[in-house]
Amino acid sequence: MTTAALSPTDRTTATRGRHRMVAERAALHALLAEAMVAHVGLTVGSGPDAHPLVLPTAYAADPDGPDDGGSLYLHGSVAAGWLPTVLAGQVCVTITLLDGLVAARSGFHHSANYRSAVVLGRPRLVEDEVEKVRALDLVVDQVVPGRSGTLRPHTRKELAATAVLALPLAEASLKVRAGGPVDDEPDIAAGVWGGHVPLRLVAGEPVADADAVGVPVPAEVAARAAALAAR
Repeated sequence: MTTAALSPTDRTTATRGRHRMVAERAALHALLAEAMVAHVGLTVGSGPDAHPLVLPTAYAADPDGPDDGGSLYLHGSVAAGWLPTVLAGQVCVTITLLDGLVAARSGFHHSANYRSAVVLGRPRLVEDEVEKVRALDLVVDQVVPGRSGTLRPHTRKELAATAVLALPLAEASLKVRAGGPVDDEPDIAAGVWGGHVPLRLVAGEPVADADAVGVPVPAEVAARAAALAAR
């Protein structure tokens, strides 16, 4: 596992709010383990038709993966029109957790508490079947830990229809904001209320599919729902 500090390049060094940057790579790993959705930014088309595109996707991270700094696996389809573009150049992947709303004493200082990672680099198409199967299992377990071990193996048809991209985690940055507002002294003295509203993702009770009525909820699904509910 790579333990080198984050922000190894100018591209992943913040130009604003540098005091919120986190250099510990373990903090990046923790965020990647907790979140469930990544957004991939790329440029599609060419010439006057070129335009930016940001797509949400399922993902999983393997700090011990074969890429520089570990591997960020992105789930996709071989039929996706953007796939050739992604493989031909650089992408920007962002993963963010919103932890709170910050209500300041002025509009200027209203903010949010968050943990946000940016990963830059050129992805590769995972073609080795062993690595591809493992990556897809990691994506499943990102949503429900332990779920992949209870399911049937991926079929050849499913593997052929699914694209898995691996992005090195070497070039990444992490910014974190926590706590209340940072207000100006005159605004504080005016007696206006300031503070923050904590936010968290919670889960309800598992809901059985119509074809699964009467089938017990699997232990890993129940554990995932309980863990999220406990937040």
